[in-house]
Amino acid sequence: MHHTFFENKQIEVVSTFSELLGKNFKGNTNALCWKRNLVGDFEEIVNKLQLKQNITEISVENLLSLELSEKGNMAREIILNDLQLLTDSGASPSLNLLKNYERDDEFDFISTDVYSYHVDRSPIETSTFLCTYFGTTSDILPNHQAVQKILIPEIRKKLRKLHGSSEESFEAFLQENYFDLHYEPTPDAKPTNLGTGNIWRLSVDHPNNPVLPCIHRAPVENSGEYRLLLIC
Repeated sequence: MHHTFFENKQIEVVSTFSELLGKNFKGNTNALCWKRNLVGDFEEIVNKLQLKQNITEISVENLLSLELSEKGNMAREIILNDLQLLTDSGASPSLNLLKNYERDDEFDFISTDVYSYHVDRSPIETSTFLCTYFGTTSDILPNHQAVQKILIPEIRKKLRKLHGSSEESFEAFLQENYFDLHYEPTPDAKPTNLGTGNIWRLSVDHPNNPVLPCIHRAPVENSGEYRLLLIC
C-alpha cells in the first residue's frame, strides 16, 4: 500500500521551481515535490532514442536530433526546460535512458544497489533531484518506517564476520562499503511513490544537515520498457 503525497508528513508540495529550490528542509520534512501534470508524448521520445548500454546518458544534442510529432516536441521542450532550470541553479543534471541498474548480489544478507532502500551521502551541502518522465517510478519512506540494516542484529553479526578485523575499524568499514546507507522497511511501512512528471528534491546525508536524509529506492523496471529519468 502506498501513501499519497499529502498523507506523508515528510513531503512538502510546491508549485514552482523557485519554491522547490528555495525551500529549506526542516522538522520531519526531507522531500520536496514540484507536482506537475505534464502534457506531451514522452513515450515517443523513449521509442526514438537509442539505448547503447543499460544506462545511456542522453545529451541535449541527442534530444534535438529527434524527428518528433507535435506531442513529442512538447515533451522534448519540457525536458530541455527542466535541464536548463537545474543547470542555471548550479546543478549538473543528467538525462538517462535506462533499461536497468547493476545488481549487487555479492552477499545474500545485504545489498548495496539502488533497488535497496537507501540514502545518498555527500561531503558538501547538496540535494538529490529526480524526475521520471516515462516508466516505473521510485519510492520514498518516512524515516521512522525503516531500520538501518547495519543495526539489524543478524546482519550486523555477518558484517562483523566479514570484516574480521579490529572493532575500532568496523564503523569505517561499514561506511567505506556503503553498508550504512541501506535500510530495511518496517512491517507496517507505507512507501510513497514519486509518480511521473514531478520534480523531487530529496535530502542528502551531508555535514550540518538539519534533517534526516530521505530514504528512497529505484523501482524494478517493467519488462521490455525503458525509463526516462532526470537525476542530479
